[in-house]
Amino acid sequence: MAKLTFKPGNDEIVINTSGELPAVGSKAPDFKLVDGRLNDVSLATYAGKRKILNIVPSLDTPVCAASARAFNEKAERVDNTVMLMVSADLPFAQARFCESEGLKQVFPVSTFRSGFADDYGVRLVDSMLAGLTARAVVIIDENDRVIYTELVTEVTHEPDYDAALDALKDL
Repeated sequence: MAKLTFKPGNDEIVINTSGELPAVGSKAPDFKLVDGRLNDVSLATYAGKRKILNIVPSLDTPVCAASARAFNEKAERVDNTVMLMVSADLPFAQARFCESEGLKQVFPVSTFRSGFADDYGVRLVDSMLAGLTARAVVIIDENDRVIYTELVTEVTHEPDYDAALDALKDL
């Protein structure tokens, strides 16, 4: 379990996660997520590709939206890589968000029918945000090995995009 903070205004709320991110070097846990057409997707869906999992609480927040736009912009510079925006939002809302923002390089997928959040240790277990996912980045190589992780410990902060993309340069 990891501890995060959420600082809306002058308050500070401590939030616990359901576990820990997968360890760098470990085999990535398989997942079942739901795409915009209500199809299940898994690691096998993206076999032979590197996978960036940009995990966010909800695309309907300013920081999550900024993260989606930033990864969408950076996706054009990364070969053989799929960028998945993972959230608990329903696929319909995710699709509307990406369409309204003109995001074509990131693929939104929902945790709403799966145990992904627990398998990856990112389910928020307490506070008003319980049930959402923590903000995290997990990068998985072509062989489904975890090569990079970042758990953003303050919910209102963005991930370190440069560090995430630097992890792909060494492959």
